[in-house]
Amino acid sequence: MDEFTVDFPTLWIVPDWIEAHCPVPDRDSRGAQLELYPWQLWCLANHYRVKPTAERGQLAPAFFYRRSQIVMPQKSGKGPFAAAQTIAEALGPVVFDGWAAGGEVYACADWGCPCGWMYVYEPGEPMGRPWTTPLIQLLATSEDQVDNVYRPLKAMLKLGPLGDVCRVGEEFTRLPRDGEITVVTSSAQSRLGNPIIFAVQDETGTYTKQNKMVKVADTQRRGAAGMGGRVIETTNAWDPTEESTAQLTHQTTVDDVFRFFPQAPANLSFKNKADRRKIYKVVYAGSSHIDFDGIEAEVAELLTRDPAQAERFFGNRITAGTDTWLDLAAWESHKADRVVKPRTRIVLGFDGSDVDDWTALRAETMDGFQFTPTYGPNGRKTIWNPADFDGQVPRLEVDAAVRELFARYDVVRMYCDPPYWESEIDAWAESFDAKRVIRWYTRRPAQMHDAAERLKTDVLTADSGFTHDGCEITTAHVGHTRAAARPADRYVLVKASDKLKIDACVTSVLTHEAAGDVRAAGLAAKKRNYFYSA
Repeated sequence: MDEFTVDFPTLWIVPDWIEAHCPVPDRDSRGAQLELYPWQLWCLANHYRVKPTAERGQLAPAFFYRRSQIVMPQKSGKGPFAAAQTIAEALGPVVFDGWAAGGEVYACADWGCPCGWMYVYEPGEPMGRPWTTPLIQLLATSEDQVDNVYRPLKAMLKLGPLGDVCRVGEEFTRLPRDGEITVVTSSAQSRLGNPIIFAVQDETGTYTKQNKMVKVADTQRRGAAGMGGRVIETTNAWDPTEESTAQLTHQTTVDDVFRFFPQAPANLSFKNKADRRKIYKVVYAGSSHIDFDGIEAEVAELLTRDPAQAERFFGNRITAGTDTWLDLAAWESHKADRVVKPRTRIVLGFDGSDVDDWTALRAETMDGFQFTPTYGPNGRKTIWNPADFDGQVPRLEVDAAVRELFARYDVVRMYCDPPYWESEIDAWAESFDAKRVIRWYTRRPAQMHDAAERLKTDVLTADSGFTHDGCEITTAHVGHTRAAARPADRYVLVKASDKLKIDACVTSVLTHEAAGDVRAAGLAAKKRNYFYSA
């Protein structure tokens, strides 16, 4: 497969060493030689990808990726894979040891392993050696959860050639050279101060601020970084309303985190049995032990009581709980890659705050493409989190952004929610015409319900013509949004919890309402021959 093409230097010795030292831990083939799946080889190749500029003596900086995240469905083999990689970090040649001239030999006997295995390097290949003192932690929310990794790890050690050089216990394993593999859960956080060189953070989709595991994961990663070590995350897809460690890693913008997250096409519906089979073939690709009939039986039952959980665990999709206002899979299916040129006719939506909630500007073209514009010399998105500005929304920046957008685009209408921003909205109306800058109160239940239903209907209708830019913050806020019932079969949009923001979602509703009203008034095709100065 093209997606698994390795065209970069990596420690190929690591997967070879794993297959020689980590036997199959369970099932009928227990004790047989392990054969890594293609996706497992791909993840190892990337985690041990070496920078062309790497020099002998470097630890983590020798590698292209600082850490890795693997998001796979239930029973795909994440646990045994993490166990095998942990054993490699404990005893195998995972530390960069220079570039081979060709013919150099890695011999297990030189490192206390009696198996007799040897590896001959090709010219120009990166070489590896074991850690001097390997201190490793396996992290999970509970002992039952950490067993997903530690149970196959114990079996691999006992069944393979390394059983005689390790002392395997129920909560830790003693390694040669004063090394140790330790289990850490939310109830045993005192171990987090250890100077570790590797950690597996298992099921990070369950690490939240509420259970304090986000802080634990951050602390553990800092400990590894201080020793030149690295960390991997393994998880199922997560509920986007919980702001888990998995979600935070997925959304990070840094380029030194490797992420593996196979996804089936968004137009395949998990509610449709035939589509589910197609989804399984994508997300379980390479996991040859999977019985799709067995998976389907479990999914069919789970769909009757918690369809969102079924789609996360077996469809590998980021899906919010069943009480969400809008199906995120449907929202994602309308994502489009498009550049909106200057002078395009658009509408704007604005929802402002002061010191707690976020402030956002959203735009939509006359043909239904909704996007978050940018402003300023650095192209910053028009979404402001007060926490990024010493707890106060930067009002002057927001004002400058609005004026820049009016100068760049043909803004036919702007709907603004007035609270906290009355003065600025008055100033915009004076500058750009009160017929274009309009106060639109989101606190009106009937009007807000109808506006929310307009957007929801267009999102749930495949051929509505509505598309959007896939802005991650807006998508997250859509996932955080709940519908709270009100009289007359209406609802209002509320947060899933106090800590989960929905402001960009509200702005999306406002923007789409403005676009719909402009089209209904017959203003979409009209063109102005003048533009405002910023």
